[in-house]
Amino acid sequence: MSVDAVFEWRGAFTNTEMNQLHAEAFETRVFSDEEWDWVRQLNEHSLGWVVARAESELVGFVNVISDGLVHAWIQDLMVALGVRHKNVGVRLIEAARSQAKRHGCEWLHVDFDAELSPFYIDACGFTPTTAGLIDLS
Repeated sequence: MSVDAVFEWRGAFTNTEMNQLHAEAFETRVFSDEEWDWVRQLNEHSLGWVVARAESELVGFVNVISDGLVHAWIQDLMVALGVRHKNVGVRLIEAARSQAKRHGCEWLHVDFDAELSPFYIDACGFTPTTAGLIDLS
C-alpha cells in the first residue's frame, strides 16, 4: 500500500515541522528552532535532501551528505508514524539515490541498526558491508 505524497528534492520546510517530525521518528523530545536549526544546517552541509508531503503535511525526509566527489551518505531518514509501511521511506531513498547520481556521486552509503536490514537491504537495494563506529560522546 502506498500513500499519495509529493517528493521534492531540496523541498521547503520549516524548522518547527522538521523538529516535530524528528521527535516522532526518533522518539525524542521536540527541540526548539533555536536548538536545532535544520534550515541552516542543511543549507551549509548537505548535497541536498528530499521532503515528502501528503497534502501540505511533512510526512517524510531524508538528508543526503556528500564528500564533494563520488561518495554520498544517507542521514536522518524520517517517516511520520501515520504513513509508515506505505512506501514513503522507499520512495525517499529512491529520490535520494537518483539525485545523488545526478550530482555525480558514484556511491551511496547508509548506516543502520540491524533490525532495519529488511528495509535498507531488501526494500531499498543496499548491499551489506562491514563498517566501524566510534562513540565520541
